Amino acid sequence: MRVLPVGGDALLVEVSSGEEAQALHAELLRRRAEGSLRVGEIVPAARTVLLDGLPDPHRTAAELTAADIPPVPPRAGETVEIPVRYDGPDLADVAAHWGVPVHEVARIHAGTGFRVAFCGFAPGFGYLTGLPPRYDVPRRSTPRTTVPAGSVALAGPYTGVYPRSSPGGWQLIGTTDTVLWDHTRTPAALLSPGTRVRFVPVDGTGAAGGADAMAGPAGAA
Repeated sequence: MRVLPVGGDALLVEVSSGEEAQALHAELLRRRAEGSLRVGEIVPAARTVLLDGLPDPHRTAAELTAADIPPVPPRAGETVEIPVRYDGPDLADVAAHWGVPVHEVARIHAGTGFRVAFCGFAPGFGYLTGLPPRYDVPRRSTPRTTVPAGSVALAGPYTGVYPRSSPGGWQLIGTTDTVLWDHTRTPAALLSPGTRVRFVPVDGTGAAGGADAMAGPAGAA
């Protein structure tokens, strides 16, 4: 862990993995809720967490450096279900990369429980983790100039849903009509860090059981 000062009242905490960042974020939220941490904003990213609005950054830095961060606890509350049609233009490419038939992509993806690690890129866009490392996929070599809103996509270890039309280089595996960002809604973003998510196939494809439970070709990918 490396703790860096940012301005006069903020710290940027760097860790070595996304899992550590999620665990640190959860622990900081717990401390703020119990009153042992006074902070304005806690903003997670891929391998960092920003703490802004600290009354005593030096003391907080010392406490963080000496602390043992526990694993991410199970998050209470409901799971957000996102209906999805597995009809993306990159479905066959993802299947080939995983070494499975095309229909298995839907089964594996829909059978996985996801968690929002952090948000960014565009309002309402969450970076979801949950797929095992063997299902990581590279970005497209040539990004698209326009990706339709509602596109369900993969890149590296993450799944995401484009909240609005924009350029993008992720692999598109499906589409959803779910509104990820609505400024008239409170909160405007459907997803926030820590939210649990499941994708529900609207055409009956996919299966419960989780990506780790896959056997045969999927397990060999």
